[in-house]
Amino acid sequence: MKKTIKEQKAVLIILLSNIFIAFLGIGLIIPVMPSFMDIMHLSGKTMGYLVAVFAVAQLLMSPLAGRWVDRYGRKKIIIIGLFLFGVSELIFGLGTNVSVLYISRILAGISAAFVMPGVTAYVADITSVQERPKAMGYLSAAISTGFIIGPGIGGFIAEYGIRMPFFFAAAIAFLACISSIFILKEPLTKEQLAEISANTKQINFIHDLKRSLNPLYFIAFIIVFVLAFGLSAYETVFSLFSAHKFGFTPKDIAAIITISSIFGVVVQVFMFGKMIDILGEKKLIQLCLITGAILAVASTVISSFLTVLAVTCFIFLAFDLLRPALTTFLSKAAGKEQGFVAGMNSTYTSLGNIVGPAMGGILFDVNIHYPYLFAAVIMVIGLGITVMWQEKQLVESLAE
Repeated sequence: MKKTIKEQKAVLIILLSNIFIAFLGIGLIIPVMPSFMDIMHLSGKTMGYLVAVFAVAQLLMSPLAGRWVDRYGRKKIIIIGLFLFGVSELIFGLGTNVSVLYISRILAGISAAFVMPGVTAYVADITSVQERPKAMGYLSAAISTGFIIGPGIGGFIAEYGIRMPFFFAAAIAFLACISSIFILKEPLTKEQLAEISANTKQINFIHDLKRSLNPLYFIAFIIVFVLAFGLSAYETVFSLFSAHKFGFTPKDIAAIITISSIFGVVVQVFMFGKMIDILGEKKLIQLCLITGAILAVASTVISSFLTVLAVTCFIFLAFDLLRPALTTFLSKAAGKEQGFVAGMNSTYTSLGNIVGPAMGGILFDVNIHYPYLFAAVIMVIGLGITVMWQEKQLVESLAE
């Protein structure tokens, strides 16, 4: 019988810290974007590509990492990922030209591809089916906090120097790597890993992609893509938008994102379970997509600091509630294939994180309002896709 979440508190804290640190790296770059643009005379398009290249690397590595998680064990892949992340942040902090920054972001993407499936599969292994939604809610809260609070932390630390956020990230990544070596234990035996590996060793990335088209997974994976696309497009241009339109300082931007992330995580941790019980997964996802689309449009017409803060709080909350609903569903559907599903989840997240920032940066150069309007359109499309999501069929598939 598996231990309860309370009995595994130390292990869960380490796992949640690891995933938080990995996703912190995505957001850290954002508050210093305007400064980097000025120093290196870069366009919005280039900055969008700098964010997107992280996701390209993650996309290419995620399927392999998901397979290695099932073959070599969760712990080894998590530790390697954290080490690579620390190296990538160190390189970024020392970089003086764009090519070095790209190398850093590629390494960071590879590290995220290792950490995300490793941690997700580890959490699924050590929790019962009954407690898994709660654990996945915590996991999603850690991801959301890292992704959203990254710019906040980066903005505050940047007061001591524009490169300090990256040295800080490198230090905590190495610390997390060392603590994981001594505290984490591989949740599966060698025999269990060998059995999973034997079942999947003949399968390649193309086959995995085809399997992800299974109706059981596909609608959820598409919404994962929409979620990543919308949030990354919104967040990538947020600091540029705020600095150019309102004259907000890095500290102002950091304050807005930090308050928004705290609000989102508090609601997510304490209210997510109740909202699922009342609305169900499908209705909650649809409500979040509607809210996100409306607020993305609203972002183009507001002006005061408090209004921007309020809109940002609720748009981030909508994304925060979407992720655990999808992750829980996918984890339940996965059975013994936690590595495969976590890897594909990471793959579709990466696709969204590639297209979102790239399009956001290109559209920003045309008109600063276009990225938000485009994000709204994508979310409306996602809403339309959920109409095809037949819950009854999914429940029957899960029961078989």
